[in-house]
Amino acid sequence: MGLVAVFVFSGPGNPPAPPRRPGPPGTGPLTIVTVGDSTLSGEGAGDYTADTNGTNGDWCHRSPNAAVFETDVPGIAAKVNLACSGANAEQVALGDVKQYGEPSQAGQLAALVRNHRVAAVVIAVGANDDPHFSELVSDCFQSWFVSGNVPCNTAIKTTWQSRVDAMVPKVVAAVTDVKKVLAQAGYLPEDYQLVLQSYASPISPDIPANLQNLNGCPFRTEDLRWMRDQGVPALSAGMARAAAQTGARFLDLSRAGLGHEACTGGADPGKEWFSRLTLQLNDLADAQRASHALQESFHPNANGQAEIGRCLTEFLASATVSAACLSGSDGKLHPAASLAAPR
Repeated sequence: MGLVAVFVFSGPGNPPAPPRRPGPPGTGPLTIVTVGDSTLSGEGAGDYTADTNGTNGDWCHRSPNAAVFETDVPGIAAKVNLACSGANAEQVALGDVKQYGEPSQAGQLAALVRNHRVAAVVIAVGANDDPHFSELVSDCFQSWFVSGNVPCNTAIKTTWQSRVDAMVPKVVAAVTDVKKVLAQAGYLPEDYQLVLQSYASPISPDIPANLQNLNGCPFRTEDLRWMRDQGVPALSAGMARAAAQTGARFLDLSRAGLGHEACTGGADPGKEWFSRLTLQLNDLADAQRASHALQESFHPNANGQAEIGRCLTEFLASATVSAACLSGSDGKLHPAASLAAPR
C-alpha cells in the first residue's frame, strides 16, 4: 500500500513534492518572540530592564520574569520580548505609531528575523484598544472610592460587547502584519507557530472583606463578579474570533487565575498570581515617574508569569488549534479544552 501511495503522488504527471525544509529560513538561533502589551511585557513581575523602566520616557516595563522567559521549548535557543506595557494594536502593527517612544513591534520583528530563526510568535494585544481595560479597572476603583457612586459595571456593561466587537478588526490587522513581516522574510506558515493569547481576570469577588480597600483590592464585590464572570470572558471570546480570522492558534487565559487572583491569598500574598494595588512610593518624589507609580497594579506577577509560561510551553508542544490555561490537579496551569469559542 505504501508503494502505491508513493506512485500515485509522484508518478507520471505528478512532480515529486519538494523536501520539507527543517524549520524557519535564514540564520541565527531558533527563537520564540512575544509581542503585544503588559500581559507579555511582564508588567507586575518586577525587575524591569533599566531601558524600559523610565529611561528616556520608556515605560514598557519588560521583565526578565515575563512568560516568554519561563517557556522551555525543545530546540529554542533564544527568547525575545518585544511587548510593551500599554501598547495597542496599532503599535504592534506596521506603521508609525509608537508606544513610550518605541516603534512598531512588527517592525522590530522584521529587524529581528535578519539574524534569528523565529520558530514561534506569541501575541497578546487588544485590551488597550476599544475595551480600554486599564481604564475599566480605574473606573471601578473610583466607584468604590467615591461614596454614593453606582457600581462601575452598571455603565460599562451597556457598551462592553460593542467595544469588544470594535477591537477585533484591529487585532486582526496587527496579527496580519506580523504574518506579513515573516512572509516577506521568506517564511511559510508551516515554518513557525503563531499564537494569539487572551487575558486573565486579575481580581475576583472571592476575596477577604478586609482586603477590599487600599491595602489590597479596592473594588465593589458586584464589580469584581462582573469583571470575572462577564467582562473578561467576553473579551476572550473576541480574541478567539480574531485568532480564527487570522489562522492563529488561540490560548484562552480568561480563567487562568481562578483561585489565585490578587488578594485571594488573604494574609499570604505568595499564593497569588496577580499583583495587588501597588504603589511605588519612591516614584512619587519624581515628577517624571509619579504618573507611573501605580502602573504595576493588577497584572500577572512573577508567579503568574511562570504559570503562564508553563501553560504556553505545553500548548506549543501540542497540536490543538485552541486551548484554555486551567489549573490541574497539581495546582499548576495546563492547556485544556478552550472555554471561548468564536461568535
